[in-house]
Amino acid sequence: MNTAAIPAPRRDRLQPLRYLWRVPLLLLHIVLAIMLAAFLMSWNRNRVMQDGREPFAHRMIRWWATALMRIFGLRAVRVGQPLADPVLFVANHTSWIDIVLLHSQRAACFVAKAEIAHWPLVGWLAASGGTIFHRRGSNHSLAAVMQVMVERLRAGRSVAVFPEGGTGHHGVLKVFHARIFQAALDADVPVQPVALRFARDGRRQVDAGFRENESFMGNFLRLLGGPPMDAEVHFLQPVPASPDARRRMAELSRERIAAALENAPQEPRTA
Repeated sequence: MNTAAIPAPRRDRLQPLRYLWRVPLLLLHIVLAIMLAAFLMSWNRNRVMQDGREPFAHRMIRWWATALMRIFGLRAVRVGQPLADPVLFVANHTSWIDIVLLHSQRAACFVAKAEIAHWPLVGWLAASGGTIFHRRGSNHSLAAVMQVMVERLRAGRSVAVFPEGGTGHHGVLKVFHARIFQAALDADVPVQPVALRFARDGRRQVDAGFRENESFMGNFLRLLGGPPMDAEVHFLQPVPASPDARRRMAELSRERIAAALENAPQEPRTA
């Protein structure tokens, strides 16, 4: 595995200096997010891609996400090309920043845990961006989420999901849940696996995501004060539709993402 060993925690002398300039920029960027959600997404949220051209609202979401990552010291690097809307993107999941990273490349409707809807400000921003909220462990909620996913896909919007059902730790890729792939079959849209990989000097950094038992705020502050990294988005070969074998679609998506995570990017493009 081409991953950097996780060293014992040590004092980062530059962290306080990074906070000095990153925190004010973050606060300003949050104000911009409120303005975008209030004045742009409120009347433009249902626009869809036409002839491969993104709506203005989608481009603004991508710009805001890319700038937010820059504030956190993350440089978005794209490998491969995303399919034109509508498509079901399936990606590995290690941190809250994964959503921002995907948004930096393509504005999509995410499926997220229902608790986020009640978070101050964050829940409102997520809802404004078209997030579909799911109560984990509830079959009734999952059925409703699947229906909304199909409706969004049929309307021309792309949907992004994390089939692991939660975040992994230390670079471990968990089993992909197959049921979520039914939405793509019902809506007759392609499934494109996406590998999210954090790296420094070409070496994968598995410690960029949540550490075991690390809180959201702990991870947020650690990334905000951390040294620069590359945040790679690998758009991989679409998975063939298999109406009678959702499990195979899930396994093949996982295999392609695992292979991309193990290897350095080829012909990357900085977003």
